[in-house]
Formats: sequence, C-alpha cells, structure tokens
Amino acid sequence: MCFTQPLFFLPAPLRLCASALTNNCSAAAHGLNLKIAVAIIALFCCAADWPQFRGPNGDGTADATNLPIHWGGFDPPTWQTEIPGRGWSSPIIVGDRIWLTTAEPTALPSQAREKKLEASIYRDYRDQLQVHSSVTCYAIEVAAASGEILRTIELFTCDNPPPIHATNGYASPTPASDGQRLVCHFGSLGTVGLDTKSGQLLWKQRFSFDEITGPGSSPAIDGQLVIIPCDGADAQFVVALNIETGETVWRTPRPPIDDPERIHRRAFSTPLIVGQTFLSANKIPRQAIIPGAQWLVSYDPFTGRELWRVNMGDCHAIIPRPVFHGGLVYVCTGYMKPQLWAVRVDGSGDVTHSHVAWKYDKQVPEISSPIVVGSEIYFVSSLGILTCLDAATGSQLWQHRLGGNFSASPIAADGKLYFTSREGQTTVLRPGQTYDELARNQLFGQTLASPAICGHALLIRADRILYCLGQPLP
Repeated sequence: MCFTQPLFFLPAPLRLCASALTNNCSAAAHGLNLKIAVAIIALFCCAADWPQFRGPNGDGTADATNLPIHWGGFDPPTWQTEIPGRGWSSPIIVGDRIWLTTAEPTALPSQAREKKLEASIYRDYRDQLQVHSSVTCYAIEVAAASGEILRTIELFTCDNPPPIHATNGYASPTPASDGQRLVCHFGSLGTVGLDTKSGQLLWKQRFSFDEITGPGSSPAIDGQLVIIPCDGADAQFVVALNIETGETVWRTPRPPIDDPERIHRRAFSTPLIVGQTFLSANKIPRQAIIPGAQWLVSYDPFTGRELWRVNMGDCHAIIPRPVFHGGLVYVCTGYMKPQLWAVRVDGSGDVTHSHVAWKYDKQVPEISSPIVVGSEIYFVSSLGILTCLDAATGSQLWQHRLGGNFSASPIAADGKLYFTSREGQTTVLRPGQTYDELARNQLFGQTLASPAICGHALLIRADRILYCLGQPLP
C-alpha cells in the first residue's frame, strides 16, 4: 500500500520514513507496514507541546494531568514574568520553551491622528481607534521552568501602520510552530518565519488587506504549509506559504459576499485542519475549514481548492476558531447576531441546505471559541453566560451566569474545564450535564489572551505579565 498524498505535510524526519515506504511499497520487505508508519506519525504529533492557538488539536483540549485547581492567596504562581510591549497573542510551548509575540507602537500627535482618521472607512470607529507613527514587532522566548526571558527577537518595524481598535493590539494573532520553525503573524503588517534554535529570521511575507480594527487571525501549520486567512474590508482571500521559504504555494479568493458595506466583509477566525491524509473507507478527506464573512468554507490544504461551502447569511467579523467532533464542525457566526452552527464536513459544493445539522442562537460568543468535552459542547458569551449543549443535537442542557466579560477561549484537560474572564478570574468546572464548579481563582491584570497548558501547569497572559500556575515541566 502506497502513500497517495503529497509528503510535504509531514515533519522532516517522518518525510524520510514516508518516502522510504513510497519508494518500496512492499512494506513487508523491510518489516514495516502502513499501520506502523501511521503509529510513528501519531507518536510524533502527540508530544506534550502546545504549538498553536488552542493547543495541539486546535480545539483547547490536551492530555495533560495534575493541573491546578486553586491559585492566588496562599497558592501563588510558580513564577510570573513581565513581558515587554503590548500583545494579546496566546503563549505556545515547544519543548521546554515558551514563545509569545509582542509589539511596541509609537503614538502619533493628536493633530496627525485626526487627519489619519478622516478616511471615510474609519469614521464609524474613530472614537474607538488608536493610530501610531510606527510599530516594532518582536518574538519573545521564555524558559518554561523558570519564566526567564531568554531572547527578545526584533522581527521588523512598520512605519505608518493602519489604525487599530483600542482593545486590540498589533500582536494579537498567536504564533505557531512545527518544532523547528516559528511563524509569527501580525495580520496585514506582515508574517515572518523564524528558526527556533538560532533565532535567525528565515523569511518575511506581507499581504495587503484592510482589517480596519487590527489583526486577529492566527496562522495554522499543516506539515510544510502555513495557512493564513486574509479577510479585509477591501480584499478577502486565503493563502498557503511554504514554511521553509515563505513562498506562496497557493492563493484562493473567498466566495462573493452579498453586502455593499465594506466593513461587513471582514473576518478574524483561525483555520482548523481536520480529516485524514491517508484515506480509507468512510473517512473524511483532509481539509482546512475557515469561516469568513457570510460563508463557512472548506479547502483542500494541499492545493487551495474549495471543497464545500455553507452560506451563513448576514454575518461578519467572525473571531472564534471552529472546533470539530464526531463528523461535525461547530462554528460561531460572529456579528451582529451570533449563532452556533453544526455542519457535517463530508459534503461537496454548496451544502447550505443539506449539511447543516443544527443551529443555536442564545448567548453565543462573538470572540471566545467553543469547546467540546465528551458528548457536550460548552461556550461562554462576552457577557459571561456559560452554556452547555448536547453536541450531537444542539439541545440545551444548562446555562449558568459566571459574571464578568469574556474574550479568552476555554481549555480542557485532566477532567477540568477552565474559563478565564477579562477581569482575570478563572472558573474551574467539572465537565458534565450539570453545572459543577470546582473553584474560582483571581489574578491581577486584564486578560484577553487564551490560556495554554505547559506540562502540569497553566500559562495565563494578563496585560504585561505571563503567569505560570502549577508544575511547568513533567
């Protein structure tokens, strides 16, 4: 049995193994078979890293154990580190290193600010926007064991950057890594590839599109491809870059958007990669699912070819990342009236009327992503209403008011669910069909970044502080 898909989706060591199988399809001759090769791949990919936004699976879940329930008061953080600059990117973990991005903007004088905001496209937001004369973007490497900042790597400076929403930052997208390279994305300001060992800048790419309120989409890595949605007010497309060179592998335009309002054509979601690379009976194909304004679209990650699409109606500025479970992808539709849609992913073409399993429209978040644990899906609205639904049917099981405001996406591991509010309070729950609160914990500082899991610890970024709660290395 031969490998039938391109091999560049694999990390370098596994491409060699796969190539060997490809060149000699008689696996028995070498004492190997395809099941062993796939097992090796699974072992490689199931390391304890947290290499992207929302972790190893992109859905906020992990196999970690011994995570903390209580902190604060008599249970201080294991360590806390001041992070220079400003950013809401979530931390990622590669081995015993933590990586974040940050930005140092230089403000414009008030007179220059007013002139810059005269452009009609910004007028609806002018009271909410900040403008700057320049911004310098950085990658920061932190030792997981101690919290010591090992390197602050200057990536690039952008003069005359576009305005940005006051609650956003130029370093809001979360970086991603394949274990050897780090991809740092700053929206329309640019994207860079970095060698994690040497800190050397490998490449830089920049695509022009108008986000109006700043960047939000994080990159997704699939083998040697970096997939980035570029959904601006003026242009909407998805690109895939070669992670080694930064060269464009493919670029696919979004479906036409039936909306004359340019600001309603934007989206800020992060791609979710699902499906099998090696197909067998009843398996779904590998696909990159990326919500945009009006449309939920699935792409072939190798070629950029559109596989299927769903018309979600009058929706835009989608921020939550989709999650996948049991053949369904769950996507929040964004502004103005957010809904949660469950869509089967085995379709082809326009599947709007055939593959939508269910919809739900009460207290759905505009910013925070949902999470699936067991047979339930959980999500918290921006105003702190936590909802639990049956993931298969969309039936509501319970709702509970947590209080506070929420932007961070939840995480789940070790039989626990963690929801962190903007005010720095984390509610710890036991998953299930009834509300079962284990603890509430408070940290100082505003929190918009999503937590990450590092060993037996949680990492929470609040304002200029990165907190480590628990044992960071197993």
